[in-house]
Amino acid sequence: MLLSAVIPLALSLAVTAGDNGALNGRQDAAPAPAPSATDRPKPGPKSIYKDPSASIEARVNDLLPRMTLEEKVAQIIQGDMGGWMNFNNPLDNTLSHNTSGLVSMMSQKAGSIWAGYAAPYEKFVYGVNAGQRYLVENTTLGIPALFQSEGLHGFTNNGTIFPSAIGLAASFNPDLLKSVGGVISDEAEGLGISHIFAPVLDLSRELRWGRVEETYGEDPFLTSAMGAAYVTGLQSGARRGVSKTATARMAATCKHYAAFGSPQGGLNLAQVSGGERELRTMYLKPFHKACVETGALSIMTAYSSYDGVPAIANSHLMKDILRTEWSYPYWVTTDAGSVDLLISLHGTCDTRECAAKTTVENLNGEMGGGSFTFLTLPAQVKSGAVKESVIDETVKTILRTKFALGLFENPYPYLDYNKSIRTATSRQTLLQMEREAIVLLKNKNSVLPLSTTATKSIALIGPQAGRVSMGDYVFFNASNNGVTPLDGFKQLLKGTGVTVNYAEGSKLWNNDESGFDAAVAAAKKSDVAVVMVGTWSLDQTLLWTPGTNATTGEHNDMSDLKLVGAQLALVKAVVAAGKKTIVVLVSGTPVAEPWIADHADGIIQQFYPGELGGTALAEIVFGKVNPSGKLPVSFPRSVGTAPAFYNYLKGSRPLDPGFISDNGTLTFGHQYVLDSPVPLWSFGEGLSYTTFAYSNLKLSSSKIGTKDGFSVTVTVSNTGKVDGQEVVQVYITDNQASVVTPNQELVGFQKVSIPAGQSKTVTIKVNNDQLAVWTVGSKWVVEPGTFNVKVGSSAKTILNTVLTVQ
Repeated sequence: MLLSAVIPLALSLAVTAGDNGALNGRQDAAPAPAPSATDRPKPGPKSIYKDPSASIEARVNDLLPRMTLEEKVAQIIQGDMGGWMNFNNPLDNTLSHNTSGLVSMMSQKAGSIWAGYAAPYEKFVYGVNAGQRYLVENTTLGIPALFQSEGLHGFTNNGTIFPSAIGLAASFNPDLLKSVGGVISDEAEGLGISHIFAPVLDLSRELRWGRVEETYGEDPFLTSAMGAAYVTGLQSGARRGVSKTATARMAATCKHYAAFGSPQGGLNLAQVSGGERELRTMYLKPFHKACVETGALSIMTAYSSYDGVPAIANSHLMKDILRTEWSYPYWVTTDAGSVDLLISLHGTCDTRECAAKTTVENLNGEMGGGSFTFLTLPAQVKSGAVKESVIDETVKTILRTKFALGLFENPYPYLDYNKSIRTATSRQTLLQMEREAIVLLKNKNSVLPLSTTATKSIALIGPQAGRVSMGDYVFFNASNNGVTPLDGFKQLLKGTGVTVNYAEGSKLWNNDESGFDAAVAAAKKSDVAVVMVGTWSLDQTLLWTPGTNATTGEHNDMSDLKLVGAQLALVKAVVAAGKKTIVVLVSGTPVAEPWIADHADGIIQQFYPGELGGTALAEIVFGKVNPSGKLPVSFPRSVGTAPAFYNYLKGSRPLDPGFISDNGTLTFGHQYVLDSPVPLWSFGEGLSYTTFAYSNLKLSSSKIGTKDGFSVTVTVSNTGKVDGQEVVQVYITDNQASVVTPNQELVGFQKVSIPAGQSKTVTIKVNNDQLAVWTVGSKWVVEPGTFNVKVGSSAKTILNTVLTVQ
């Protein structure tokens, strides 16, 4: 979502209302096909929609006929808490609100309320209470609003910030991510938030796109599993004092539906190319798993077009698949300003009326950030251009979401909200995720871990060493709550006698090499050098500040994947000093630097960390924690060798030159003349300080029917001297199909802890639908034939066997 979702009041249109219309959004003097204010059913204490024991659908069907057209339209437009609260000064804790602004906004934009402000808690809670109490106590029907904020990797209203989503995915630990979702929900729920704009389920198959950091990586199965874990953690439970029919305490928002993460040229909002098969086999799978199967209470559409059709105008996506095929019943919101883009970007509409009609007919609600085209809907209904029944169906979806949250019973913040913010338990969850999100990529001659007894001094060098580099979608100055790597090393090494020699060396963003001499001097007087370089993002306030810059994040797309400025030259200078050198890449996207891969002694990937990233990194480097992260996205050798995703279609990326295959058949395709399509590191890769051996690979049955699933069992042994965690990964290859299939696909994984010298038997179930292909007949079919089943510690698997489907 865009920050322009913080809606300017100047965009609010004048309210025409008779009688009590300014309070209710009614235009009683105007004719309408809906019941008039005088003959519609009057709400009373025994109204079904007010009955907590009634079913959700019965309550929806009772409430809808009581609503005027204007009240319905107000339900599907997003308002803004800034319309009645002054949040311009985050230090101003004055408990007051603009009553006229509140009344004006709620008459037209009352279904959902943007509340993503990092205001003092007391003031924030006051603002939420003012809005909800007005809606419940001063409008005819008393319909509460969804109060909305961000929670991509932490609640943005001064909540705990975790590693960016790409780092969360590197943990390959859905159970831990479920706990992270629980922390985010705890902190948001107490303050009165009921709707969080996360998770992002886009696939990182275009690495130039700045929002790679917001995703769970390139693979649909991993993204599905991590997305489902986040949704479960965020939504599980119920708000206090709500109906028994309430199914969740918080509404997750699966976004961006669909195929948003592969824009042409890597440019944000650009069109996405592809057909129905690619849509089904790649982009839609995470939405079905994490949204439909897991029961996410909302979805957000994409800005982009797919195969020439804007997402919000794509009836095949929005109605045929989402509503009819998948039977998704809940709220779908556009991203901020999306409706206007039908006019200004896509060119499929030339008027606000067309944009509003197109969007609502695909059962979308309208988020702010634009010109509020939905305000044209009442007039369009009265003129016959839009059917009120279409608006009714859209309104039903948001009402279902509100009843599922129990908001009609208790929409208010909790008096003890402070008890759930930054608790000791959430801090432990944060630290564990910081540890498991770090990926060890190279460890030449076991240079790592360092020892506090053998190491007398360490040089900590680089522009990422003395700063906290958080990803986007955090609140202003959130990094002030973080531990820098420099502080993390100093804290860990306090009292050990190990000296830390720090030198920044260079800036992130320029070519100034004046700090190189100090950096080289620090390396030469130390036993080992740790050089920290990478990309950088910005918090959402700075993102919209003129003169600021970043290399990743929303609206920060790059034409290259190399390090910016003098950073690579700094690494080369330190390596030339002759000391063992560990390079830490702190980034939101893969860094394509083959020289570093070839010349550094050790390489660590730390996707943008959270508040305790510096602490966790020091623990990893000095062996207090054994690294267990795996790459959720492949690292190309250069931007010219992208895309680098591992699950490319057969024949797309031959890795061996030559014209004759192993079985003697003629083939074509060869390497790049001056480079290789083989990634620096592939999906699923990540080292440990111990070693793991795989043996005894078995299938529950080597022959199954087309309607059957199967299980994979393997013994994993820790053959090293330290305890460790291993991510056991299962891949399949469909050897012959009616359509071209991926060369391999992840179909299961499990993270297990194995003490040194011990073994564990791991069983992973593979469902029948994971064997299916989308045929030329446009159906999911499990076809008879053979599948290679491969098991190991990455996409470069260790063991394999054959499964026959008959």
